[in-house]
Amino acid sequence: MTERVGFYPGSFDPITNGHLDVIERACRLVDRLVVGIGVHAAKQPMLSAAQRRDLLAETAGPIGTRTGVSIEIIEFDGLMVRAAQSCGAGIVIRGLRDTTDYNYEMQMVGMNAQMAPDIQTVFVPSSPYVRHISATLVRQIAQMDGDIAPFVPRAVLKLLEK
Repeated sequence: MTERVGFYPGSFDPITNGHLDVIERACRLVDRLVVGIGVHAAKQPMLSAAQRRDLLAETAGPIGTRTGVSIEIIEFDGLMVRAAQSCGAGIVIRGLRDTTDYNYEMQMVGMNAQMAPDIQTVFVPSSPYVRHISATLVRQIAQMDGDIAPFVPRAVLKLLEK
């Protein structure tokens, strides 16, 4: 049987409980999950790529262990489909919170399908308890000294407290 490899791309700036929910659900679909941290020179992230990588290893690693799925974390720049192809992924995992996400993601599916017809996109709906969480809002709350504890794993809180 061929190994099912999934690619879950994002900025993960910071990683949220919503991201972990998608990772948990994605592990039910694949044998190996590659989590791709998008690094774009034009963007100024809150956390460095190395910090995001470490946080993902700490928080997603136990999910992989519990589910028996190999989780690999990489950084990429450029086209997401090229990163997915380079790691041997046959599917791209995308989390959906609402119809706004769906409309945007459907445009991306069309574009990606033309560039990489061998890769399928699989939408994973967010669980109700994390559906409202977005990394953008978490960053905004953190920048205004708000409490982000309900939205992120403890590892993120520890890092930001430093």
